[in-house]
Amino acid sequence: MHYVSTRAATPAASQAPQQFSDILLGGLAPDGGLYLPSEYPQVSGAELDAWRSLPYADLAYEILKKFATDIPDADLRALTRKTYTAEVYRNAREGESAKDITPLRVLEKDGAKTLILQALSNGPTLAFKDMAMQLLGNLFEYTLAKHDAELNIFGATSGDTGSAAEYAMRGKKGIRVFMLSPHNKMSAFQTAQMFSLQDPNIFNIAVEGVFDDCQDLVKAVSNDLPFKVRQKIGTVNSINWARVVAQVVYYFRGYLAATTDNSQKVSFTVPSGNFGNICAGHIARMMGLPIDKLVAATNENDVLDEFFRTGVYRVRKSAETYHTSSPSMDISKASNFERFVYDLVGRDAERVRALFHKVETAGGFDLSGKPGSDGDEFKLVAQYGFRSGRSTHADRVATIRDVQDDYDITIDTHTADGVKVAREHMEAGVPMIVLETALAAKFNETILEALGTDAPRPAGFEDIEALPQKYLVMPADVAQMKAYIATNTGL
Repeated sequence: MHYVSTRAATPAASQAPQQFSDILLGGLAPDGGLYLPSEYPQVSGAELDAWRSLPYADLAYEILKKFATDIPDADLRALTRKTYTAEVYRNAREGESAKDITPLRVLEKDGAKTLILQALSNGPTLAFKDMAMQLLGNLFEYTLAKHDAELNIFGATSGDTGSAAEYAMRGKKGIRVFMLSPHNKMSAFQTAQMFSLQDPNIFNIAVEGVFDDCQDLVKAVSNDLPFKVRQKIGTVNSINWARVVAQVVYYFRGYLAATTDNSQKVSFTVPSGNFGNICAGHIARMMGLPIDKLVAATNENDVLDEFFRTGVYRVRKSAETYHTSSPSMDISKASNFERFVYDLVGRDAERVRALFHKVETAGGFDLSGKPGSDGDEFKLVAQYGFRSGRSTHADRVATIRDVQDDYDITIDTHTADGVKVAREHMEAGVPMIVLETALAAKFNETILEALGTDAPRPAGFEDIEALPQKYLVMPADVAQMKAYIATNTGL
């Protein structure tokens, strides 16, 4: 399996092809694009039948081996079995089995319409990011050990990526983590999860700004190739291909658990800010998984909803980004969206480069096909199954109450956005699966508002906000960030 950048033509035969291990430790391609397989591997009906009875770890192995063809089979199987265990994903709700890793629960049946919740938040930091990050930590450690190398991870988080990365990387030999987050814009629980870590290889930086400022810093540093090489910088944000491909697995698991034969289809609703989670669903669909619709659920920061309704991709300025009660989606520049656009424009890297140059210079692009637009590819969006919807604070509070009252389940604010939008797109005969994003305890402020009581907390998290915190507040300044990284790596 070879990989190409979204901004470069397929490598000529005389050039060394990029394989999974070549791109694992990096993030952006040298040309500023994102890596994708040169072609999507296909899954047969016979494979789907054989996979229905597999435990999650072995399903992950079967899917990942289609992408990581340069990792020996025995090593890859060992890595997935080390990662996906009931001991690691132990925070299942009452009535759910931890060994299922991502158990399904039917929320409602309205005639032939079915709404299902897929639990993805049973990992060590109570968020779906653990599903990929735990594997990434083990892959990094495996690869670095083989080459006696070290890695300095530089990433940005709007809430959950940071803690998932830090918990996955703490104590890993040869790895340091420099994690940016928007100062005072995460929930108290999210902040405490990250800043309470005292491990010497963990560096938390609170950036004065919004998440997009943090993400821009990561891209700016990554695009300085001499600095990136000298400081041995990699990334764990979803611009990292391994993050995305690990998330493909739970789409297969959700489909196989919700159906009995391959003639059936399902739809997925995905709370989405950075487009990484739903991009994994797009890849699963391109591989042949029988997905009907992929519904992007946004909050008030509705850049993606606007595109899927109009064909116009218009990023917001920092001052236009809302600080909401589903803060992990307070994003106006969706990094992974470029991967979908690459497919949408027929894998024309020159078009992609031009369109995203326009994002940087003019704030967006228009594929609606109207006079003066940048193209007419919006007419093709439906064939990829995409739909969208928007949720507000009032919507999520009402949805949290509804789900608690009707099903005795406390859902978090982002999952509430997903449930609200999912209900608008349900169809008879096609189960709608909502991907859970986090346990409600991570956003207790809104749970308290909605229900008048605190969200339940798994053991070990009772007083996390009271723990001592270690972090540094810095401006959104590239030069200062580079200096800080260099000082703390000693390179």
